Parts: sequence; C-alpha cells; structure tokens
Amino acid sequence: MLDRLRAIIAQRCADWGGELLAFRGAPDYVHARVALPPNLDLSRFVNNVKTTSSRLIRRDFAGRLRRLYRRPVFWSRSYCIVSCGSVPLAAVHQYLAQQRAPRRAGARGARRAHRA
Repeated sequence: MLDRLRAIIAQRCADWGGELLAFRGAPDYVHARVALPPNLDLSRFVNNVKTTSSRLIRRDFAGRLRRLYRRPVFWSRSYCIVSCGSVPLAAVHQYLAQQRAPRRAGARGARRAHRA
C-alpha cells in the first residue's frame, strides 16, 4: 500500500510542477519531502494530494481498509509544511539525518526541566 501511495504522491507532485524527493511511511503516518514551485498554493496542493490519494487507495485496497476504518476517512485534517528557502537541500538532509529521537519524560538519563 505504501508503494502505491508513493507512486500517487510522486505523480501529483509531477502534475503540479514539482518532484517527490523522499518518502517514508508507516501504518499511521507519512512523511514526504517534495520540491515545488515557489508560487504554488501549498494548501491547495496538499488538499489535492490527500483527496486523490484517499480516493485511489480506498479504491485499490477497499477490502483491506474496510476492516481498519469504520468511517470513510483516510487522512487526518492536519498536515505540516516546512520551507527551507535558500538553504541548500544537502544541508537540510544533513540536519534531518543528525536529529535524535526525543527522549521520553522519565527516561533514564533524561534531563530534568529547569524551574525558574
């Protein structure tokens, strides 16, 4: 299903004059790194990607999804867009690769919050 979703998002990017640069997903989330024209209306693009992918994934995997979702909702209403502007994409990739997963509260070795 993720492979199909990747193909749908890549096609949507191409149709809007962009390119899918990276894609990662799990059963409960998807991260897509895309390059898009600077004058693109991002909310319309995201709405188009979600609408198209939801329709096609529900069509192609109807039996499998019917067991998982009681309501006909594939995506949440939320999304996050981060722009890197004039920063070279290689620097963004390096920055993201160096990020660590956040420590859980109470985890061994976690720092305590400083109280004023």
